[in-house]
Amino acid sequence: MPSISVSHISWSTPEGQPVLTGIDLQFNQERTGIVGRNGVGKSTLLHLLDGTLKPLNGHIILNGTLSGLRQIVRAESDETVADLFGVTQDLALLQKAETGEASMVELEHADWTLESRILSALGRLALDATPATSLALFSGGQRTRLALAAAVFAQPDFLLLDEPTNNLDHDGRRAVLNLLRDWRGGAIIVSHDRELLEEMDAILELTSIGATRHGGNWSHYRERKAVELAAAQQDLATAERRVKAASRDAQIAVERKQRRDAAGRRKGARGDMPRIVLGMRRERAEKSGGDNAHLADRLRADAEQAARQAKARVEVVEPISIALTPTGLAASQRVLDVESLTVGHERERAIITSLGFSIVGPERIALAGPNGSGKSTLLATITGHLRPWAGDVKLHVPFALLDQQVTLLDPARTIAENFLRFHPGVGNHACRAALAHFRFRADAADQRVATLSGGQMLRAGLACVLGGASPPPLLILDEPTNHLDLEAMEAVEAGLNGYDGALLVVSHDGAFLRAIGIERTIDLAGGTGKAPFPSHVTGGQ
Repeated sequence: MPSISVSHISWSTPEGQPVLTGIDLQFNQERTGIVGRNGVGKSTLLHLLDGTLKPLNGHIILNGTLSGLRQIVRAESDETVADLFGVTQDLALLQKAETGEASMVELEHADWTLESRILSALGRLALDATPATSLALFSGGQRTRLALAAAVFAQPDFLLLDEPTNNLDHDGRRAVLNLLRDWRGGAIIVSHDRELLEEMDAILELTSIGATRHGGNWSHYRERKAVELAAAQQDLATAERRVKAASRDAQIAVERKQRRDAAGRRKGARGDMPRIVLGMRRERAEKSGGDNAHLADRLRADAEQAARQAKARVEVVEPISIALTPTGLAASQRVLDVESLTVGHERERAIITSLGFSIVGPERIALAGPNGSGKSTLLATITGHLRPWAGDVKLHVPFALLDQQVTLLDPARTIAENFLRFHPGVGNHACRAALAHFRFRADAADQRVATLSGGQMLRAGLACVLGGASPPPLLILDEPTNHLDLEAMEAVEAGLNGYDGALLVVSHDGAFLRAIGIERTIDLAGGTGKAPFPSHVTGGQ
């Protein structure tokens, strides 16, 4: 039976920073989702499993075969699907055989099922391609699906996948989900995609205090996690009471000794006790007091150690609830009108044609459509970065745009400096108080933006935009959840749920859209959400 055994492995960065310490795991032929905060070592664990990295300590025993997801950053002009699948020479041999040019020895090695198996792997990822198709013809999301098809084609015992649904449109995400639902081998998947995690057989959580396996999918993991957190918090409360009791008992012992010493000194001063008896009593009192003090110190140290251990177990941060200043946006206020919009980047090649819709009041709207359907083009036009060819865009209220890179923040400045840049005249105390609502407390507010993780950066962007006295009535978000860990995602959701303005969101993450209360979907591929609207789209990019 294929399996992977991980025994007490540790790994540190070249600078000596520990990432994984003493990890023991067992993977069998089931679908395991790996979750945890950014930087905790999820991708590192995959690289240790596939041999890209070597553990500093411990060992990994693989019984079976592995196949991973190759990241295609840029496709060479002559690179084909066959090259990606590693079968170019095998297909050339089949072509020689079909034309009668292959020798008898070559014919013995010909795989006559090869092309049909390639097409089957492509079909499993809903890809319309042949082995000869150039990789340069595919979008980034399609190349991710091609790489996954190549991994599946190898028929491994274990698939190793790192964020396989990142940057995929709805169709791409659906294809990956369908593949994994039908996958009967082992799969080890790092992901923050909650829809994908619902398809798992087990969830492996990596934290700074180790690795814990939970049987079942994401929903089951969350339920178990809530129970464990409640138990850990109860243990912490008990341990903290023990610390207080030990400290109180130690103080009582000190005070008793001080009273006895004082009484002994008073009696000795009166001279009514022989000197030898007085000395013996003093010696016994000092010994007894010392023993009691040592006992009290030991009990207090034990209680403090138990409290530290209990606190370490409470690794999960409590859900964030953020109270924001109201925008004052009225339900009848017109926010945005898009009228008969036609736009593109190249003449004679419109991406969007005759599109019209409106936002009124605090509506929450998602822009949907496959990669290349014009979502980012539409946002660029709405925000004034791209001029329409025809039609008009009318913005009736102030707005803020948060893109994937959070470019509205100056990376050379701190979070606090960026906040003050957006809110001139605000005092330092008010600035710190606003950032604390988004969990940038004390020194955390003085971090330079360039040093932040993706989740921290988006949270900082939300803090700078929404944390002031007058938040903008319209917030535009372009793929806000890409590269966020689940904790950061929940923080962003909490911030958006406390916002009473209008939202216009581009995201392929259905769980995120449901969590922030999207009311209507504008589908640039021609569909509609709950509220119909006229939409016509041509072309692509």
